[in-house]
Amino acid sequence: MPGRTIGDIAKRTGTRAETIRYYERIGLLPAPARTGGNYRAYDEGHLGRLSFIRRARDLGFPLDAVRELLSLADRRDRSCAAVDAIARQHLAEVERKIADLGVLRDELAGIIGQCRQGTIADCRIIEALAPHPPGGTTRLNRPDRCAER
Repeated sequence: MPGRTIGDIAKRTGTRAETIRYYERIGLLPAPARTGGNYRAYDEGHLGRLSFIRRARDLGFPLDAVRELLSLADRRDRSCAAVDAIARQHLAEVERKIADLGVLRDELAGIIGQCRQGTIADCRIIEALAPHPPGGTTRLNRPDRCAER
């Protein structure tokens, strides 16, 4: 059976051809055989491996973790304790990011909450985003200034 084209596996996995070639360059995806016309000819193994990579990346696993998971997946008779450890470490990172996003949400909501729909010159949102000198004060931390008009 002739191999699949890069366009075919790109479409089947929702991965850009450029990304597939990148995964080959960094060793996540083995180089496929070549046709007589020197085109890449992917097989079902490539499709399965690329699907695995794509799913792991969709779940946010960094490339190093994907590489390690692929290595572990290739040794099916081993304990899955290492896989569990990688997944737990990634979960902890996801939970840290969620906590950071909660802080970010609260800070942004606070800035928006100070908006009084005045002029840009008195806009608390613009002021909060503008650079300030080290140790300088802003209207946001000086109660004597009010943006209400």
